Amino acid sequence: MRIASWNINSVRLRQDSVVRFLDDYQPDILGLQETKTPDEFFPFEAFKKAGYEYLHFNGMKSYNGVCFISKLPFTAHHIHHRVEKQDCRHIAVSVHAKGFDQPIMVDNLYIPAGGDEPNPDINEKFDHKLKFVDEMAGWFMDEYDRNQAAIVMGDFNIAPFEHDVWSHKQLLNVVSHTPIEVEKLNAMRDAFGWVDVAREIVPMDEKLYSWWSYRARDWEASDRGRRLDHIWVSPALKPYIKDFKVIKDARGWEKPSDHAPIIADLDFSQ
Repeated sequence: MRIASWNINSVRLRQDSVVRFLDDYQPDILGLQETKTPDEFFPFEAFKKAGYEYLHFNGMKSYNGVCFISKLPFTAHHIHHRVEKQDCRHIAVSVHAKGFDQPIMVDNLYIPAGGDEPNPDINEKFDHKLKFVDEMAGWFMDEYDRNQAAIVMGDFNIAPFEHDVWSHKQLLNVVSHTPIEVEKLNAMRDAFGWVDVAREIVPMDEKLYSWWSYRARDWEASDRGRRLDHIWVSPALKPYIKDFKVIKDARGWEKPSDHAPIIADLDFSQ
């Protein structure tokens, strides 16, 4: 089973890039974040033409928005509202994967970016971000059983480890890598026992990024990235982890998103 996640930064603007990614990498299910379009304008026909018949999306004009594009049919699909807001940041589906005998729940999150000032007392956006992560930690514990097969993916807007950013020291006070964000994301992961697929494959002392700022004149040469995008699996799926990769080349495609797609492979043939 191949799972992919990508903050696309406008699905209508970059639908050709999504189709290219689907054609080149053939994920079974792709979660997009920041689709930035109301549901009535979602370009579903382009993806169905590419062989992806099953779609579930929740979007709004200009901001946020999440969707699933899948080869696998959904046995259930949900839209969830977080922190008393209806701002299109969390959807979920249930799928069956070939070779695996139980349904797999897949959640897609777009955690708030949090603004520029890492102080919840004076920055409402940062306060929203911290409350969102806190709520997710409790929600997974309440909704899911640790023994069930589950995946959570998305743009978490937090780079939790030292080598998930280009400079740990310089970014300690920059939103996305501050100690309070890292503490809360780690709590969200550990509360349910989620397994960070990327760091199961890529050693902790190796730099790993999925986002490079538009502000960099030459993003590839400077390589000042952050790992903001994640795929986690429940303990029941840990034995099946086979591979993980960041499709860095996509950051250089025409009209690119500032995020690159990430891919996790699970092998159920064992």
